[in-house]
Amino acid sequence: MSFDWSQYLNLAKELAGQATIPAEQEARLRDAISRSYYAAFILSRNYLRDKQGHSLPKTSDIHRYVWQEFDINPDSRYQLIADNLAVLRRYRNQADYDDNFPLLSAIATIAIKRSQEIIYNLNNL
Repeated sequence: MSFDWSQYLNLAKELAGQATIPAEQEARLRDAISRSYYAAFILSRNYLRDKQGHSLPKTSDIHRYVWQEFDINPDSRYQLIADNLAVLRRYRNQADYDDNFPLLSAIATIAIKRSQEIIYNLNNL
């Protein structure tokens, strides 16, 4: 059975909402941002592959490829997906690589909402 990639979003929500000590909270919020991105990214990738028949690159360029395919489509729903993917990827890179991440809790909440919006739009294309 295939993994249900939307479960990453459920994990992100759970991670963002539970922690008992500050260090644990920061790690959970950072991971919530990362999981929010990957839930939306993989479902977007799979949409291109499964619904539109794209042959996808097998390199790290896949992130740019997926974003560009949504970005070049003139349909406003595709544009919204592209915009949200770009923001989520930027947040994910900050969460994964930056030593300091101001407004982490607020960004985690925004990341979850943007991921939900992408998934909603994918389901309604």
